[in-house]
Amino acid sequence: MLPSQRKRKITISSLSFLFGFSFFPRRPLAMDLMHHSSTFLLPTIPSDHRPSLTYALVVLNQNLPRFTPLLWKHAQLRLCADGGANRVYDEMPRLFPQEDASDVRRSRYKPDVIKGDMDSIRTEVLDFYTSLGTEIIDKSHDQDTTDLHKCVTYIRDFAPDLDKSNLCILVAGALGGRFDHEMGNLNVLCRFSSLRIVLLSDDSLIHLLPRTHHHEIHILSSIEGPHCGLMPIGMPSSSSTTTGLQWDLNETEMRFGGLISTSNIVTGEKVTVRSDSDLLWTISIKKL
Repeated sequence: MLPSQRKRKITISSLSFLFGFSFFPRRPLAMDLMHHSSTFLLPTIPSDHRPSLTYALVVLNQNLPRFTPLLWKHAQLRLCADGGANRVYDEMPRLFPQEDASDVRRSRYKPDVIKGDMDSIRTEVLDFYTSLGTEIIDKSHDQDTTDLHKCVTYIRDFAPDLDKSNLCILVAGALGGRFDHEMGNLNVLCRFSSLRIVLLSDDSLIHLLPRTHHHEIHILSSIEGPHCGLMPIGMPSSSSTTTGLQWDLNETEMRFGGLISTSNIVTGEKVTVRSDSDLLWTISIKKL
């Protein structure tokens, strides 16, 4: 090696050490594959379902989806975010019109925790669940986070006796109603991007596809679809690629003010997604 070449090699190595980058090409890092499925909408979750998830349910102050009893059944922990307790108290008995309302409230659908700033829950509802032993967590001093944010923090950091190694948080009543509430719920997906959180309404579901993973979405055609969508959130996507959609993306740029994938259609039992940006996945829920 000539002296000039040796000097150049030393200089490049020194720059790499000082500034933390390499001038030499690296192999791209392999991304882990993340699986998604809506089996929580089935009466029974198949035993061979992958991955095996632990569910927690958060009920918000919005009309309860008709399948809320299924979500309740699958969840190991049930929380009401402030006025969500009103919804459980008022609307759960309406889903079982042939049964005694008091029995439905007292024996079958008692939340484990009510948490929030307590500006929406009615006094008689708060007193009722307090008398049944529901844990009440008053966070009225915290006006910087939403009630959903408060509940997710509790599940992540404080919930006792809950296996959090493969946790999925289902949020009932997360869509519809006031638009600022919906945007706040979407913001929670971004603030807790390392957690699986699914926002649910009677008509559709939304969850985050983090850019840190490639994604495989298993479609249950008996209960969801065919209409779906993919939208970047937090930043534009310069390259998103899919399979399994009628209008697949192929290293496609997506951004608000430009192209986003709405009114798309699933064509089979599996959709794959990879992107350099966090994406929101949404799919319609069938009215059975």
